[in-house]
Amino acid sequence: MSGTCPRCPICNKPSVARLRPFCSRRCADVDLGRWLTEAYVVADEAADASEPDGGG
Repeated sequence: MSGTCPRCPICNKPSVARLRPFCSRRCADVDLGRWLTEAYVVADEAADASEPDGGG
């Protein structure tokens, strides 16, 4: 291990082991809210592959 503390992906503060990768419950809730409002999305590779040829 490099000895550096992992950082919270929301606020960049050092993360807390109990809430990893977040530093606080608030940051964990912010992240959850972003997933629930679809601010974050996971691309569907199957859909992307069928679009260039015009679909169908």
